[in-house]
Amino acid sequence: MPVIFITGATSGFGAATARLFARNGWKVVATGRREERLAALRAEFAEGVVHTAQVDLMDRQSIVAAVAGLPADFRPIHCLFNNGGLALGTRPIPDVDLDDWNTMIDTNIKGLIHTTMEVLPLLRAAGRGASIVNMGSVAQRWAYPGGNVYGGTKAFVHQFSHNLRTDLAGADIRVTTLEPGLAKSEFTLVRTHGDEAANEALYEGVEPLLPEDIADIVWFLATRPAHVNIASLEVTPVMQVAGASRVVRKN
Repeated sequence: MPVIFITGATSGFGAATARLFARNGWKVVATGRREERLAALRAEFAEGVVHTAQVDLMDRQSIVAAVAGLPADFRPIHCLFNNGGLALGTRPIPDVDLDDWNTMIDTNIKGLIHTTMEVLPLLRAAGRGASIVNMGSVAQRWAYPGGNVYGGTKAFVHQFSHNLRTDLAGADIRVTTLEPGLAKSEFTLVRTHGDEAANEALYEGVEPLLPEDIADIVWFLATRPAHVNIASLEVTPVMQVAGASRVVRKN
């Protein structure tokens, strides 16, 4: 059975992707900070389908331990989905919280780098057709008020992915940046530090992308023929145009 390694698998895109791949015959390594959610996900499937590991992407040693502790039947890795990440804060510069900025940098950039470096030998072991899907955002290309460092971290993911693909040329490992627009998950709740009203207002009158939509795309990317590499893929709801800030709302 092929194996997918997913960061941020406790909610949103990561959880939906874990469920889709597990239902479709893959083994899943699901990682995240919330152990109770990981346990619930593991319990949904037969024993041996989902392996879980508690990982904080800001803690490099937890990533190292999770990869080192993988059982033999969850090696090698055929797809790495670097999904874990977050946005914090909505205020424009200079009215920002530098702790929020540093958390985004440590999670979205350093966490992705450290996970990639630890999993890469297992992707090489999988051979031709292995793939890395890095979660980006339309925010890497389209600026909007309050996007500041979050958009900067996703610009890093975009460019790092292209450079990683260049360095891995000839290694038979595909690399893709998946860059969604407006999507409904726990993303905005986290960004607003739990502001339910702000979360609901963002999606009012809009049919956003759903986690299941993104999971379908990750499945598509991971299951292309081995000679096919999709470098980057930007996806938005129909109601979102011209980048991150232009959304048409229906009454």
